[in-house]
Amino acid sequence: MSRPTALAIAAAVNAGSSARVAVEASLAACEADTLNAVIRVHRDRALAAADAVDARIRAGERLPLAGVPIAVKDNICITGLPATACSRILKGYIAPYTATAVARLEAAGCVVVAQTNMDELAFGSSNETSCYGPARNPVDPTRVPGGSSGGSAAVVAAGYVPVSLGSDTGGSIRQPASLCGSVGLKPTYGRVSRYGLIAYGSSLDQIGPFANNAADAEAVLRAMAGADPLDSTSAAQQMEPTPAGDALRGARIGWVEAHTEGLQAEVRAALDATKARLQAAGATLVPVTLPHERFAVSAYYIIGTGEASSNLSRMDGIRFGHRAEAADLRQIYGKSRAEGFGAEAKRRIMLGTYVLSTGYYDAYYKKAQQVRRLICQDYEQAFTTCDAILGPVSPTTAFKLGEKLSDPLQMYLSDIFTIATNLAGVPGISIPVAQDAQGLPIGMQLQGPMFSDVRLLAMARALTPQ
Repeated sequence: MSRPTALAIAAAVNAGSSARVAVEASLAACEADTLNAVIRVHRDRALAAADAVDARIRAGERLPLAGVPIAVKDNICITGLPATACSRILKGYIAPYTATAVARLEAAGCVVVAQTNMDELAFGSSNETSCYGPARNPVDPTRVPGGSSGGSAAVVAAGYVPVSLGSDTGGSIRQPASLCGSVGLKPTYGRVSRYGLIAYGSSLDQIGPFANNAADAEAVLRAMAGADPLDSTSAAQQMEPTPAGDALRGARIGWVEAHTEGLQAEVRAALDATKARLQAAGATLVPVTLPHERFAVSAYYIIGTGEASSNLSRMDGIRFGHRAEAADLRQIYGKSRAEGFGAEAKRRIMLGTYVLSTGYYDAYYKKAQQVRRLICQDYEQAFTTCDAILGPVSPTTAFKLGEKLSDPLQMYLSDIFTIATNLAGVPGISIPVAQDAQGLPIGMQLQGPMFSDVRLLAMARALTPQ
């Protein structure tokens, strides 16, 4: 069902329409969810917030996102609401504070209507590791919506809400956006505060928006971006103005020959067609190389799991998380974590603990960080000759539920084109460009230099005009 864009809702509410009407429509859609994309609906809280927005408008305020319903991934904290990251280990946990990104969006007029399904603790590429069961793709419910932010992608693509929030550690916004057919932005590392995000890999995680168009995604980014004293890694860099004119005319768009290998035929055709559209729009295609990108998956699954192992050590049944009954403290730790974590979480914790252990730290974790530096340098060099890099998001369109669960390596390779973006800290955006023969969405990715988020959004807007 076609629904109004976020900017259209905000314009109407600022002009006197009721925020409550827009919010009630989204609440009804979320309550009728058949995709298992929504895990909690917050009707009373949302209606109270909508009434507060209406009161602010009557008092003379003008809010950039007035009355816009938004859904939030279950690893982003909101005061008084559960925040379980879809893991049994956090069952019953109620957030005592609100993530800075959410607080800023609510200040801008957004209304949180629901929390969305995700892979447990953001570990996954299909939304099948959730303790609430898998979310489903709105285009074909027999297929995955991608992960780990699968629920957030699905609720936007299905029209429940115009925008949602996810988190991206190695592709967890862009890959589900591609598989569901929405726009998904992984901002520059530090552009959006991570305060209130349940950490997976602290040097990789970034909160970002899903939307049905780039203009809505930009509006959400502008509302939540900026330095935050509660997050020492947040950046003080100001958001640049939206570029005037055609962002593609005269732009230099890089492409990497290696990104054409191993693709589903229809994804390869969509990549070629997108190149042709860019040239027709006045852009110049520039071949570039990222020589060390071939090591990105290996480096990521060392760095990311190492940081995850450290971050999740606090979920021990004493400080946080599910507590099992046992005879002594050591048994409480062991039994609580054995019962609380799912199989993929255990796999990543054990891998991360191993690469951080005495005798292996230098051989694995330190070496991975050195490779990461080389990947960063590759991007820096590439961006001396181009303004953005075009490539695929996922090697395939959405795969069947259960198809890759028994083969972790194949699941990990779903993110082969997105991981390097996080290692380098640069922004990346997934844009829907085509469909395969079965009608499944195909997304393409644009990556840009650090803090080029607004220019990437302008390019996306020019490439997929609404």
